[in-house]
Amino acid sequence: MSDLPIIEPFRIKSVEPIPINSRHTREHALKRAHYNLFALESTEVMIDLLTDSGTGAMSTEQWAGVLRGDESYAGSPSYRRFQDVVRSITGMPEVIPTHQGRAAEHILFSQLVKPGMTVPNNTHFDTTRANVEAQGGTALDLVCDQAHLPESDYPFKGNMNLKRLETFLAMTNRDQVPMVMVTVTNNAVGGQPVSMENIRGVRRICDVHKIPLFIDACRFAENAWFISQREDGYGDIAPIDIAREAFSLADGVTMSCKKDGMANIGGFLALRDSSTAQNCRNVLIRTEGFPTYGGLAGRDLEAIAVGLLEALEPDYLRYRTRSIAYLVEKLHDGGVPVVRPPGGHAVYIDAKRAMRHLSAHHFPAQVLANEIYLAGGIRGVEVGSVMFGTRDEQGRELPAERELVRLAFPRRTYTQSHVDYVAEIILRVVRKADQLGGLQITWQAPSLRHFTARLAPLE
Repeated sequence: MSDLPIIEPFRIKSVEPIPINSRHTREHALKRAHYNLFALESTEVMIDLLTDSGTGAMSTEQWAGVLRGDESYAGSPSYRRFQDVVRSITGMPEVIPTHQGRAAEHILFSQLVKPGMTVPNNTHFDTTRANVEAQGGTALDLVCDQAHLPESDYPFKGNMNLKRLETFLAMTNRDQVPMVMVTVTNNAVGGQPVSMENIRGVRRICDVHKIPLFIDACRFAENAWFISQREDGYGDIAPIDIAREAFSLADGVTMSCKKDGMANIGGFLALRDSSTAQNCRNVLIRTEGFPTYGGLAGRDLEAIAVGLLEALEPDYLRYRTRSIAYLVEKLHDGGVPVVRPPGGHAVYIDAKRAMRHLSAHHFPAQVLANEIYLAGGIRGVEVGSVMFGTRDEQGRELPAERELVRLAFPRRTYTQSHVDYVAEIILRVVRKADQLGGLQITWQAPSLRHFTARLAPLE
């Protein structure tokens, strides 16, 4: 590792103006959006940290790939290049492109998950959970105990709880568990990584019970970097080789290439079993497109083929994770309760601790996310009871375990001064958080309600 200070490992070749607007304008926008940040126009946002999915900047090599893209309906050489890269990283022979990760989930679960089945995971994120439930299955979260302690510095808080997994599988009919999944990194608990030791432990348990293991690999490169930095025996191993070792333990992969594919759209499903792959391709043709484009343009396949490798470059990963750590440290030193240790793609503010005066039924994380937008034009996302809460048969709210505000940084997009601006605004807001009132939901969709829900201040 170089002893030089960490800097952005790229030069800026093109710029996009940031709209600078007033608090009055933002207040009007938020009211029109029914207090749901998803409903804002992007032109009403100054620093957009809603998601790191598909929002990053592509490299010159990726743009060169865009020009090279072959748009043939079938048999495009762009698909062959895409397939070769995915195979080289995952080691899986069956590569099925999709327009994004949730499409890969839908196709896979439509073939393997039946009503009454259960899919254990360290923690399902929103669309993964929804796609399991759409098939009549149950999405079971079995994250390690340390994940429930936001202030804990345990290095792999994304880990599966192996004892709980073993107990569950020992007590459950094999036919009722179509797969076990591991999400890397674990988004719902703070972008926390999963250790190689833990993945191996999951693999051993799956082998005993003859259950396939799948990896949700959205941020596989960041996970590989954390293993190299935090796990004994991996300090001198390149991220790409760590990723290959992790994938060697799995039977299949779902991937959103809008994260560690460094692209604006795209995903894939990779499998070892050819029979399952053929069944999945049949669904792909019906819902996404021909197997050599799968809902993507050839130019997108080219950009992803380049981006998957760029995401594994050590200099990029060092800069990426250090940027997040810098903001986490600055907020923590200023008294803001944040999830620690720092994750790879986002900063997570613990609204349950920052907003102790508000009940979870009044959506403190949504309140805090909205106030951060009002104060500085920064759009984050609530990862709490709006996103993961439910209602019982009587319509009563059942809050989520965590109340987090996630600030997810697009890749290669914002500079150090933007990060410092975000820190300053959040410090201002949290100092006065006890003055903020709660929200109530006035309308919601039957699933994935956080995307379109309408809220209003409590009367």
